[in-house]
Amino acid sequence: MSVAPWVWILTLAGILAVIATDLLVIHRNDTREFTTRRAAFWSAVYIGLAVAFGLGVWLFSGGQHAGQYFGGFVTEKSLSVDNLFVFMVILTRFAVPKHAQHTVLMAGIVISLVLRGAFIAVGAAAISTFTWVFFVFGAFLLWTAYGLVRGGDDDDFKENTVLRWAKRVIPTSDDYAGSRFLTRRGGRRVVTPLTIVMIAIGSTDVLFALDSIPAIFGLTTEPYLVFTANAFALMGLVQLYFLLGGLTDRLVYLGHGLAFILGFIGAKLIFHALHEYGVAWAPDVPIWLSLAVIAGTLAATTAASLTVGSRARGAGDRGRDEPARQVAAGDARAPGTPER
Repeated sequence: MSVAPWVWILTLAGILAVIATDLLVIHRNDTREFTTRRAAFWSAVYIGLAVAFGLGVWLFSGGQHAGQYFGGFVTEKSLSVDNLFVFMVILTRFAVPKHAQHTVLMAGIVISLVLRGAFIAVGAAAISTFTWVFFVFGAFLLWTAYGLVRGGDDDDFKENTVLRWAKRVIPTSDDYAGSRFLTRRGGRRVVTPLTIVMIAIGSTDVLFALDSIPAIFGLTTEPYLVFTANAFALMGLVQLYFLLGGLTDRLVYLGHGLAFILGFIGAKLIFHALHEYGVAWAPDVPIWLSLAVIAGTLAATTAASLTVGSRARGAGDRGRDEPARQVAAGDARAPGTPER
């Protein structure tokens, strides 16, 4: 897939225009909380933009590249749900006012998009030069999948090196100043805690990119498709945060589904590397099969989470409520009534 420089320029300009419109026009001086209804509307808008872009890829570059883009977008969007757990912890830990959460999340996403772009450029250059990099990416994804199955403390927020450095060297005010990142205290300009939260979100998201970027390289090695799929997945992440705020704890089997997807793509990368080295038995998995596995896994784990998981929680709630009902029934007995 050959992408002319002017196409890159127009694409980057379009992405920047969408982000600027979101930050500076739609939500300018907006002190309202970002409600579920607004989140649903803007999530639909961002998904519509992503789908329209994919149809454009189909029109100008064919179904093969469009399938790679859609596979990458769905994968990145699915993996980004994990980010939501950590974002919730960060916003809660720093007690970010609800009316300022949209602004700081968007700013953090912009930082992570820039850093991911650099990561994608390095990864694309390495893959185009060294076929053995597919082995490295594949093994890393298999290890990540194993870690997800084992379970761990992914929901716990740990301050990374960038955030610890920022908190140590940047003069910061003790309280928030609306949705502003800068304010004045004692006659000098300092940053508000919102800036620290922005750095936390942006730098933490890059850590998630360590598994999501190799995953999308397992579906396509076209840097243009890798970057645009990441960009559209990230741009709608803020709206997804507010839309799924009360749903993420119900997707109890999502981690297992993501582990299967990462394991599948990891194996696909290794098979592709073996195929490139001339190993006859190693298959080169087609993109349609990758799309079917990703979509089927997400549908199955979501359905299981919302049905089997909800029944399990309902049974647990009834079990916890039973002692209370017994006490209430005991208290309701008439005085002097013998126990049976």
